[in-house]
Amino acid sequence: MSMLDDERTGGVQGVLDALTATVTGARSMPMSSSVLVNRAEMLGLIEQARQVLPSQLTQADRLLASADAARERARIEAVAIVAGAHEEADRLVEIQAVTVAARQQAARIVAEATAQANALRRDADDYCDRRLADFEIDLGKLAAQVQAGRAKLAERLAERLADEPH
Repeated sequence: MSMLDDERTGGVQGVLDALTATVTGARSMPMSSSVLVNRAEMLGLIEQARQVLPSQLTQADRLLASADAARERARIEAVAIVAGAHEEADRLVEIQAVTVAARQQAARIVAEATAQANALRRDADDYCDRRLADFEIDLGKLAAQVQAGRAKLAERLAERLADEPH
């Protein structure tokens, strides 16, 4: 099993680790900070990163869809609770002997249902926000790693150009 196969299971982070290990372990050029890397291996790792990234984005999309579905279920449940509360209120109002008590009971049920619906919505929104924040952090780390890698490559290129005879 090659390093590429081992890194496939690590996602983008695994590919970035493999890129780092390849560059870190590359043979140094004499009297230079430049190194020799296997072009095919580096291109393979870059291609692997391109392949893994869409799957991680797809996973994030699935997570958002799951959160949206949970929020929709909470909304439907809230509507059902409120509808049930209204039905219960209507039934209690029909009983003439307990009209006042029925109105109070209906108001309480509606208030509880509304509070429960609001709590369900708030919980669903909090869940979505936490998942999006986690994804934002992961993307930020990935962007920082890519930026650092590009800066290092630019530095090596500048050094290589500076070392070449004019």
